[in-house]
Amino acid sequence: MKLGDLEFHVLNDGTFRLDGGAMFGVIPRPMWERVSPPDERNRILMAMNSLLIRANGKIILVETGAGDKWDDKRRDIYDFAGSPRLLEQLAAHGVRPENVDIVVNTHLHFDHCGWNTRRVDGRAVPTFPKAQYVVQRAELEHAHNPSERDRASYMPENFVPMEESGQWRLLEGDQEIVPGVELIRAPGHNADMMCVKLSGGGRTAMLLGDLVPTSAHLPPAWVMGFDLYPMQTLENKKKWIPRLVQEGWLAIFAHDPRVRAAYLREKEGKVVVEPVAVD
Repeated sequence: MKLGDLEFHVLNDGTFRLDGGAMFGVIPRPMWERVSPPDERNRILMAMNSLLIRANGKIILVETGAGDKWDDKRRDIYDFAGSPRLLEQLAAHGVRPENVDIVVNTHLHFDHCGWNTRRVDGRAVPTFPKAQYVVQRAELEHAHNPSERDRASYMPENFVPMEESGQWRLLEGDQEIVPGVELIRAPGHNADMMCVKLSGGGRTAMLLGDLVPTSAHLPPAWVMGFDLYPMQTLENKKKWIPRLVQEGWLAIFAHDPRVRAAYLREKEGKVVVEPVAVD
C-alpha cells in the first residue's frame, strides 16, 4: 500500500496461541469466545504481524515476530505455526537481512522481537547486521529488570546482542524516525510500548501494537489481563480510536489473524471494522 511516497506491506511471522481469559481480562468468556473461539486448552489464535516500510530511501522493519529460538516446552505452550515465516516473506519482497536499515520494536516482549537475533554457532547474533534497532530507552531498561508479573515475556537473547554490537538507538518519548514514520508512546500494556503512525499523500495508517491487539479489542473495556497498567490502556484507547474513526486512518492490528488492517466506522454507537486487503 502507498501513502504518497511511503510504501508499506503487512507481513507476519505466523501464528501462536495465548490463553483467552488473559487476552480479554475481565470480559466473561461467553462474550469473547464468540469473536475469538478458544481451543481445548483455552488458547486463542493470534498472528504476529509486522510492517515492511520503504520511506525516505530507507528500508524499515517494524516488529520481528517470535523468531525461532524456542525449546520444545515453549513450542508446546505457544503452538507456533505458519509458513512462510518473516524472513522468507522479506525475501519474497526482495529484502535480505543486510538490506534492512532500521528495525523498530514497539516493545521487547518475545512475540515482537524474536527475529531481532538468530543463533549462529550456539550464540545469538543480530539478524539484521547493518540495521539500527529502535526502542524506548526505558523499555530496554525494564527488559533487563522485569517484574514477576511480566518476566516470562522477556528473553535476553532478543535484546542483549544489539547492546554488544552497538546497534540500539534508544528513544525518550515520541519521535519521527524518518519523514512519515512516527513512533508514539502509548503506555498501558507496559510503561513504554509504542504505536507506529505512517503518513503520506494526505493519508494515514497506524499500527496499534498491543494497545488494540486485535479487532475484537476495539471496545474500550476489552483490555488484556496481560496489561500492567489497564487504566492507561483504557485512556489511550479512548484517545486514539475516535481519532482513527473521525480522521479516516487505516488501523493495522498486530495480532489479528483474520483482519490485518481495516478502516474503523461508527455504527449505532459502536466502532466496527471495514477490512482492507493488504499484502
